[in-house]
Amino acid sequence: MAKKWISKRSQVIGRTKIRMMYELETMYDDVVSFTVGEPDFHTPQHIVDACLASLENHRTGYAPNQGVMELRKAISERIAQTHGVVYDPETEIIVTAGGMNALRSAAEALFDPDDEVIISNPYWCNHMHHPLLEMAKAVQVPVWEKDNYMYDVESLEQYVTPKTKAIMLNSPSNPTGGVISKEQIEALCKFCIDHDLFLISDEVYEHIIYDDLKFYSPVMFENMRERTLICSSLSKSYAMTGWRLGYAAGPKEVIGAMLRINENTIASPTTFVQDAAVAALRGPQDARDAMVRTFEKRRDLLFEHINAIPGLRCSKPQGAFYAFVDIRGTGLSSEEFSVRLLKEQQVSVTPGDGFGSAGEGYVRMSYALSTELLLEGMKRIRAFVESL
Repeated sequence: MAKKWISKRSQVIGRTKIRMMYELETMYDDVVSFTVGEPDFHTPQHIVDACLASLENHRTGYAPNQGVMELRKAISERIAQTHGVVYDPETEIIVTAGGMNALRSAAEALFDPDDEVIISNPYWCNHMHHPLLEMAKAVQVPVWEKDNYMYDVESLEQYVTPKTKAIMLNSPSNPTGGVISKEQIEALCKFCIDHDLFLISDEVYEHIIYDDLKFYSPVMFENMRERTLICSSLSKSYAMTGWRLGYAAGPKEVIGAMLRINENTIASPTTFVQDAAVAALRGPQDARDAMVRTFEKRRDLLFEHINAIPGLRCSKPQGAFYAFVDIRGTGLSSEEFSVRLLKEQQVSVTPGDGFGSAGEGYVRMSYALSTELLLEGMKRIRAFVESL
């Protein structure tokens, strides 16, 4: 009876398979979980100390809807340092409640019903859901391992229509760990200019990149600054997932629209958390860099063990902290493999089809867990596959 009062747009999205597996895990006592993408490190102490100092100074009132100015300045400084592009903290930067909120507000600011936005398949679940919540259409473009799971620009032509407004880029990628190359991003930027498309660049994992690869953002290339929105977060790079602090940088018209959305949704992120974020961005980066080096060692370990199990294989992730493991050699579907692995060996992974149809035959594994747990998980996965 109550369903008749529920909006149509809230019914177009469902729960993710990440959460499905996360909830199934609670039925078991001794689970090794590769499911949730969350660093297993504590937030660096100097960031915690900055938060405590802010609280002691009674910084507990409302913050500006656009975010604390000192933090916007720190974000501008950081982007200038890493991207070589200067954003005006007055008009071109906004602080959000996590990277998810930045992406959600971007969708609200940019998309009207029936607009089309191109996303890669496999995709991060919210990249699909946010356009749908605006009654826009998420047009899925398959991406493949041979291209580091990044767009093949030649194949994009067939997906563009007069309704196409934007393209979503996620590099380094969740769920695949792929990283876009300079040649690929140059081709993508040219494509956006040629077709007059906006580009949303999800850069949450920009600092988690391996093998001395270079991170590329679209704004580093000519004529892209005015048609790109950077969405990012402190959650992954600084082990601040629960602090819920993200930001966006882009054209003042888009930031202005997001500001109006902030005013009518979150108002602003927590004041003392924003003070802590200033310390994160301006303070020492040693803990962040050490965390990335640890992730790289775990990546190597997981890559070695997975590819030593008959029936499983994966390419070496280039960034983020996920491996997209090919399980087709087992003869099981993604969901059957994941559910049976949990029931029979108490190891939790995420079915690849939860990230789009191109993910069928794969599972996503987060290696943001201790080496001891990772090795125990590998032992159990081998036992499961050998039992099939």
